Amino acid sequence: MADHHIALVGGGHTHVQVLREFGDRPEPGARLTLVTDRVMTPYSGMLPGHVAGVYSRAEMHIDLEGLARRCGVALCRGTAVGIDRKSRELLLADGERLAYDTLSLNLGITPDLTGIAGADRHAIAVKPISGLLQQLDTLFAGEAVPRRILMVGGGPAGVEIALALRTRFQAQAAQPWIAIAAGDAVTPSLNPRMQQRVRAALARRDVTLLAPCRIAEVHPEGAVDTTGQRIAADAVIVSTAARAPAWLATTGLRQAADGSVLTADTLASVTDGAIFAVGDCAAIEGDRREKAGVFAVRQGPPLIANLRRRVRAEPLGSYRAQRDYLAILATGDGSAIAGRGRWLAVEGRWVWRWKDWLDRSFMARFAAGSPG
Repeated sequence: MADHHIALVGGGHTHVQVLREFGDRPEPGARLTLVTDRVMTPYSGMLPGHVAGVYSRAEMHIDLEGLARRCGVALCRGTAVGIDRKSRELLLADGERLAYDTLSLNLGITPDLTGIAGADRHAIAVKPISGLLQQLDTLFAGEAVPRRILMVGGGPAGVEIALALRTRFQAQAAQPWIAIAAGDAVTPSLNPRMQQRVRAALARRDVTLLAPCRIAEVHPEGAVDTTGQRIAADAVIVSTAARAPAWLATTGLRQAADGSVLTADTLASVTDGAIFAVGDCAAIEGDRREKAGVFAVRQGPPLIANLRRRVRAEPLGSYRAQRDYLAILATGDGSAIAGRGRWLAVEGRWVWRWKDWLDRSFMARFAAGSPG
């Protein structure tokens, strides 16, 4: 009898792997429920390609309802708003409670626009992706093409989206001014050789780099930086700070400064061993990493292994993310930049084809009719 109930909250990059693996190899004694407020989940690796017009909306989304059904996992349509840890129940927005033996959180992040005055009213936030796509649809479908677009945030995500926007508007025979307000430097998390290639790609694609430039305010006509300089823009897109969902603060689980659930290297909460947290809503204590989809993807196998161990009452295994991980940044013109570690950086159309193959291969694992 399946008497150990695993509740998976959120259909992110890690949990879809749990669904697939437990569907292929059910764990004796365990049953799973996926709790999600949406049945289609976007794959962030394909977001720039979708913005550029390479991938359709369907190609960049995983059908959670279909995946759960094929994997024999129950689906609960609802929004989590709290956890009663004493009774081991997940609290839902409609007042329902879902009992669990093990809970796993893969919730993503929400934009933290509190540091930029007016951004919550006048800017487009990159996260959550579903909200970004809705607002970009309106931007692309408008009768008047925006003449000036400002991307706030010079990390890889902001750069890729800015370059993808250049491609998308070129397909519409439009040539708006596109700029990136990159704080102190562009893509500071990448190695110097990659940064050099990124700056060259921005120049080649006619995307203006404003650095150093920190935005203090967004208003209907554009933005104002911390020096008081006004930057005119018809659309301001923010790809900077984000936080874990606010309701996690009510759970009593220890959190990082950005609201992420602090976990041990087992991916279990340092506060409550019955609760796991992965992806952007989590942070491993003593091993701070940037928020990137690559980490959520790589947490799939260790989370799966430890969920099985918990069902079996076995000691949990440890996980440590790689320091030198492969980073690939699409430039929107059929090319891409890849790098790893302190010095490796390559660029070319073959890198884009490699990235495209990696992304399509990942998505194919969760499509209807995919092999076991």
